[in-house]
Amino acid sequence: MRVSRRTVLARTVIGSATLAVATTPGMSTVLGYPAGAAPGSDGYEIGAGLSDITGPAAECGMMGYAQLEQQTAGIHLRPRARAFIIGGGGRRIVFVVAENGMIFQSVHRGVLTELARRFGDRYTEQNVVLTSTHSHATCGGSSHDYAYNLSILGFKRQVYDAEVNGIVEAIAAAHDDIGPGTLALGRGELHNASVNRSRVAWELNPPADKQYFPDAIDPAVTALALFKGGRRIGAITWFATHNTSMTNENHLISSDNKGYASFRAEHTEHGVRYLDGAPDFVAAFAQTNAGDMSPNLNLRPRSGPTEDEFENTRILGERQYLASKEALSRAEPVEGPVQAMLCYIDLADIAVDGRFTPDGRPRHTAPAAAGVSLIAGSVEDGPGLPGGPIPEGVRNPFLDSLGDPGRAPGWLADAQAPKAIAVPLGLLPPVAWVPNVLPIQLVRLGELYLAAAGGEFTITAGLRIRRAVAATLNVPLEQVLMQGYANAYHEYVTTPEEYDSQQYEGASTLFGRYTLCAYQQEFTRLTSAFAAGQPVPRGPAPRDVSTVQPNFQPGAGADATPPGRGFGDVLLQPASCYPRGARVAAEFVSAHPKHDTRRNRTFLEVQCRSASGAWTRAANEGEWAVKFS
Repeated sequence: MRVSRRTVLARTVIGSATLAVATTPGMSTVLGYPAGAAPGSDGYEIGAGLSDITGPAAECGMMGYAQLEQQTAGIHLRPRARAFIIGGGGRRIVFVVAENGMIFQSVHRGVLTELARRFGDRYTEQNVVLTSTHSHATCGGSSHDYAYNLSILGFKRQVYDAEVNGIVEAIAAAHDDIGPGTLALGRGELHNASVNRSRVAWELNPPADKQYFPDAIDPAVTALALFKGGRRIGAITWFATHNTSMTNENHLISSDNKGYASFRAEHTEHGVRYLDGAPDFVAAFAQTNAGDMSPNLNLRPRSGPTEDEFENTRILGERQYLASKEALSRAEPVEGPVQAMLCYIDLADIAVDGRFTPDGRPRHTAPAAAGVSLIAGSVEDGPGLPGGPIPEGVRNPFLDSLGDPGRAPGWLADAQAPKAIAVPLGLLPPVAWVPNVLPIQLVRLGELYLAAAGGEFTITAGLRIRRAVAATLNVPLEQVLMQGYANAYHEYVTTPEEYDSQQYEGASTLFGRYTLCAYQQEFTRLTSAFAAGQPVPRGPAPRDVSTVQPNFQPGAGADATPPGRGFGDVLLQPASCYPRGARVAAEFVSAHPKHDTRRNRTFLEVQCRSASGAWTRAANEGEWAVKFS
């Protein structure tokens, strides 16, 4: 682990995972507070809340693998949004971790609009950070971007409403929970929950970058504990691994390995029951620069450490939970202000100064284009073709409605070289199929800084952003995290060297070879203004294409029962008793699950009868032990 002279290390071992926990005593005296006063003796304002963001449990395309045939058919583990509000010195930061595929700009805009209606100008784009765990087993269709709705067959109002309303509900719960509190920060390392799925590309990076990650993974675990009244009421843990333990053959909605880690911390350790009122403890497991980090340790889907996707989800989640718990056990108090600053940049048209390019020459980004390897998908986590969004011999009515994608013009091919362009996404009708005006945000939580952006940054791309921010702020590198999957989505960001190999990640770096260089430049500009306490121009306005959103997914139709049956009739009764560890199955007549997402409720309960004869709920499909299909 790379640490400064001011960092004290403690090392321990959990199972086969070696953890190094770093604490930084006296950091507040090192940093100073040039842009705001440090919190007083009362510490911070702290609030935490969560809500359900589950979409339709049947006949809805799933987000992440771009498989037309992968549609929901039940629930494995309900995805949730977890919100934290941290205030100090008259400022507040809202930090949200949503267990979905991506935070699209449509959802970002929808959440901010509703927050403005409820809270005025207290929570705005400047101080609200929306992040995603990037689960590939949740509902798609919440985007207003055609590229991300292609395999979903269009925009899905149900999914959009579930995500926007659930996120806002979580923030409102955190707002109502606000009270005096304190923070503590712990660090560690986790070495058996990720593997580099693009090693060929990573090896092209300079030695100085590769030496920082000797195992070609980012093992850093950063855990922020939130206390109120001397009791820990929540935690945020950052670790880089894809949320793809569930495969593209799965049809059950699931929050995947990071969702299990949250469930393990909240339900198993702290006794949280999600249907029994406000939780006493909220644990979020957030992403960082996970672009080339896979949980499939044997580099193929359903391949590590077992051949069972549900068991892999549990094991990978358990390892993150244990790493978080160890880091939190050694966390040190946090001091310092809370601050945030956001601006928008046009990634399709940025002139990049030679200071930020590998060869020292001025370069330029380009309109978005998908490379051939993007269409094929990541073979380690879930290949695209031949079962991708446009399988051979299958008509896609959503694509038909948009027209022929056409071929890339020569100038775009030159600008995107050495990428072999499959689809010129930024030039397609009726509007570009992906956003190009995107937010970047810098957030300070005491001595921890988050550089937030909407891409999937590889570990080395994230490292270069962190270095740029840390150098500008003059703080140790470990105090800066790359917060990917934040506030918008535009696929991957690789280093220029990684881009040249045109693996899946490079082909998915939409704005060309110098995308990361543009990010380094723009984060340096934003951070310079942040450090100086100066305003930064908001930049170009992000687009709003909400009025041109087709949907070709057939509806569920009217509800009906089998002849001679009524709703609720049990077709397969469970036995009267079972041995421990046995599987219990029951079948019953139901209305179509697509007609009601039953957010913050349930489709079924498992109840236990006490000695007095009373029945009480023991589990539901929002929890690990129950699958609803």
